[in-house]
Amino acid sequence: MSFRRELGLFDATMVVVGAIIGAGIFINPSIVARRLSGGGEVLAAWVAGGLIALAGAFAYAELGAIRPKVGGQYAYLREAYHPLVGFLYGWALLTTIETGAMAAVAITFAEYTLRLVGRAGVGPTPLAVLAILVVSVVNYLGVKPGSRLLNLFVVLKVLAIGVLIVAAFFLPGSAPAAAAPARDIGALPIAFGSALVPILFAYGGWQNLNYVAEEIREPQRNLPLSLLLGTSLVVAVYVLVNVAYLRALGADGLAATLTPAADAAGRFLGGFGDRFVAAAIAVSTFGFLDLAVLAPTRVYYAMAADGLFPRAVARLHPRFQTPSLAIVIQSTWAVALVFTGTYGDLLDSVVFADWIFFGLSVASLFVFRRREPVAGRPAGTFSASGYPLAPGFFVLVAAGVVASVVIGAPGRSAMGALVLLVGVPVYYWFSRR
Repeated sequence: MSFRRELGLFDATMVVVGAIIGAGIFINPSIVARRLSGGGEVLAAWVAGGLIALAGAFAYAELGAIRPKVGGQYAYLREAYHPLVGFLYGWALLTTIETGAMAAVAITFAEYTLRLVGRAGVGPTPLAVLAILVVSVVNYLGVKPGSRLLNLFVVLKVLAIGVLIVAAFFLPGSAPAAAAPARDIGALPIAFGSALVPILFAYGGWQNLNYVAEEIREPQRNLPLSLLLGTSLVVAVYVLVNVAYLRALGADGLAATLTPAADAAGRFLGGFGDRFVAAAIAVSTFGFLDLAVLAPTRVYYAMAADGLFPRAVARLHPRFQTPSLAIVIQSTWAVALVFTGTYGDLLDSVVFADWIFFGLSVASLFVFRRREPVAGRPAGTFSASGYPLAPGFFVLVAAGVVASVVIGAPGRSAMGALVLLVGVPVYYWFSRR
């Protein structure tokens, strides 16, 4: 039994957009503004982050075109380096990266939903658990129901952000511009690099499309095109919404607030602004949860098919043709992680491992280019622009992100490293069986 190819170009593009846009764009711009000086630097940093994201998307587009296999990153790491590297990625995805992100985002969804309905003081855990269960059931019933739910919530979240952008240019309330304080030119690269960390967190997620490569129609064409369309759309949205924040609050006001989206909406939309943003974040985070079940569960399926996970995980549901057991395992662990920490604690654990494998996956492009030169590939096969400079720069950025997390959160980074080390004997146990 094989996967159904039910995802068209629009569906695949929505996977990319839905995977990238979460809660970060509603929160992280204030962090960026505190680390920089003036609106010009803020916008330059978001543009730079978008170019880095596009470099990663171009690399993944080529990898997906030459290896349109279920599991995405897992398959690239397995074939470029060693099955152990691919397994450690899947192991980290299940134990930390995806389940930790699901737990963190489910908590955020619950908090903003409760605020929206006037129950801000109520504990978010039960609603967070319920949200994970709902999206798990929908995706258990088929890739098409999961994709339709995702499409709906992606369109809603983009419309919500669009309202902020349009309001910034057509409604009164912009803050007067303030002159940026003078900065020592030698300190700018350090500040800029520090600001890129939360920006790159907000831009992450395009790799999710590659997980479902075997469920995309005409993957050699639609997978690269969807990656580039979806990532470009997000870059445009992120830059424009930061223009809206700066027009509403000014650089100083943006740096001073912890809730930039709510403050900007309040200036444009009055008393309705806070409820509007709460609804927008609830919609955005729920859409991310749906995507987190739709795509990454295919990695565990691929691992099991290779004999590196329980064989039952490699069986598709006889009726729905979904990796049903993989969905149950991931969602169960994500629910357990909901009870273990706050959004920030969970996020530190996720980022350390995630960007290690981002860098390794893009670096695998160099391996595949050496083994399979572009000239020897079938005519029309997508190849990434800017090679080798663009993927090489992305790998360096990924190393910098990992280093920044190690310095900023050494305890959580050590826990992430321990999870990876534990995965080594688990790999050999499965491989010997």
